[in-house]
Formats: sequence, structure tokens, C-alpha cells
Amino acid sequence: MGYPMGETALKLRRKWKSWARGLREARVVVKGAVSTSHPIMAHIIPIRRCNLACTYCNEFDDFSPPVPTQVMIERINHLADLGTSILTLSGGEPMLHPDLDEIIAAMRRRGVIAGMITNGYLLVPERVKRLNRAGLDHLQISIDNVKPDDVSKKSLKVLDKKLQILAEHAEFHVNINSVVGGGISTPEDALTIGKRAVGLGFTSTVGIIHDGGGQLQPLGGREREVYTAMRAMEKSSYARINYFQDNIAHGKENTWRCRAGARYLYVCEDGLVHYCSQQRGYPATPLAEYTVADVRREYRTEKGCAPRCTVACVHQISYIDFWRGKQDLTQLPAEGQPGHGLVQIQ
Repeated sequence: MGYPMGETALKLRRKWKSWARGLREARVVVKGAVSTSHPIMAHIIPIRRCNLACTYCNEFDDFSPPVPTQVMIERINHLADLGTSILTLSGGEPMLHPDLDEIIAAMRRRGVIAGMITNGYLLVPERVKRLNRAGLDHLQISIDNVKPDDVSKKSLKVLDKKLQILAEHAEFHVNINSVVGGGISTPEDALTIGKRAVGLGFTSTVGIIHDGGGQLQPLGGREREVYTAMRAMEKSSYARINYFQDNIAHGKENTWRCRAGARYLYVCEDGLVHYCSQQRGYPATPLAEYTVADVRREYRTEKGCAPRCTVACVHQISYIDFWRGKQDLTQLPAEGQPGHGLVQIQ
């Protein structure tokens, strides 16, 4: 039996966009391999406010206004001028920004791959169609449990209808990330979430929740079993290079060269560049003043927090340069200054 005409058209659009997106992502890898003087990815915050209050999260408040749209576009343009290949909107909850579609369209006009991390609560059919038209490439939702609890309200029970809406209407890639650790009471929930995501045609990944400082906490026995089973479900792609988490799961440190501040930038709602969401405060340079010289300096700078880091996006983006570019001390903040203790001599 054939598909209804509307469903067939949607499948064709998805296949075409997936193919075109794959070509653009291949160019990102080639560009990154050829030159180390540009960022590969930046997370940019359009609003710090969130409609939820997950206890493990330190990246939100319940009052901040949205960043003015023109300011967001200026930041997007500056990141594109630096050569940034991938821009991901995060928060807070980015879907609370009233001009989100305009912001995504501005990203696509500059030729970057446009991503977004959302809790999914605000997704309805018309909203998903608007995201299609704006040109969104990737969307990720983290679902923490099957039923909401005191730790997190991002539950499959609440969000399953949102996932069905995405399955019916989204033309962009959707990844569902489930988590273990960090106080999640039922680690087996991650498997239930992952299987549901794959069943709806999405990709599925697993993350390990960090402590309040973004550092690793080893998993317990049950959590490790679930983590191993989830890893087996993940499809192979550059975006799912998570091998570093195998050490984290066992409480082991990783030996790697963190390229935060260079290949990866975290731009907060105030327009300051930080290493990542868990190391806000350094270098804390206004994005408008960030130059290729800053990128090159931070590329060479060793970060003392790296061995116990759990921030997946920084690991993944840094992986492209794992084989080159020895790091050492290039700049040491004074005691009492933002970033003191993050950089150490090798």
C-alpha cells in the first residue's frame, strides 16, 4: 500500500534536505581539517529564561528578557565572519524568543548549519512548520525520565505527543538525548526513551550529567549497564563521537586537547565569549572584540578542567584536532580573576 500524497512529499523533502545537509557537513569537516584558525561550532544564547527548572541545570533563570533580535543577528554575522561553520541556539529555552524564526533564517543566510537545543514543551504543528521554513537543520531534545519528578520535568510522559508532532511534520534532523547520572532516579528510563526515539525515526544519544561545575561523577553499576546498552543503539556519525564518555562512565579522566575558546565558543546572553557553559567567566571577551588572534591563542591554551570534563559538544568539536597542535601555557589569569586555575602548564 502506498503512502498518502502529503506523507510522500514529506518523505521526499526530508531525504533531499538530509542529502544536502550531509554535503554541507562534509565541507565543515574538510574546512576544519585544512585550517585551525576558525571556530567550528558556537553555542549562542538568545534568552536565558526557561519555562522549566531542572535541578541539575545551571544555565537558566526565570526572569531574563530575550536578547534583542538585531543584536542576535549582529552576533551571528560576527561569528560567521570568524568562519564559524555551525551555530546552535541554546538557553534557557530558545523557543521563548519571540523572533526565533528570524534568528534561524539569519543563520542560514550566512551559510552556517543551524541547530537548536530545546526542552520541546512549546512544539506544536504550526511551530514545527515555521522552523522548517526558517531553515533549521538540527534539533535536539533532552528527555531525562519517563515520568516527571523533582529532578526534571523533561519526561517522556509529557513530551511523547511533542515527539509525534515532530515525526509528522519536521523536515530537519531530530536527535533525542537521554541521560544517566546526576540524580536521575531510574537509569533504565534512558533505554525506554531511546527505543521510543528510534521507533519514531529519530536518532538517539545518551549523555552523562555532570556535577555543578561541569565535571565528571562516575556512574553506578546500574547506570553503567544502561549507558552501555544505549551506546549500542547510537548510529555512527561525527556528531555522535562520544568515546570519551566511556572513561567518564567509569570515573576515569580523559587525556585530550580541549579547543574551547577556539574551535568551540559559548556566547552567553550578554554577548561574552566563554570556554563553555560550565566555565563561564573566561575569557569573557565581548564577541564583537573577538578576533582570529583570540582563536589562535585559545587553540594553544591548555585547560586545567579538561581531564574531568563531561561537556560533550566541546569534546566532539575538539576531536578533529586531536592529532595536532600541542597546547601549553599562553595566558594565565591572576588569582581572583575570572578563569584563574583553568589553565595549567603542561
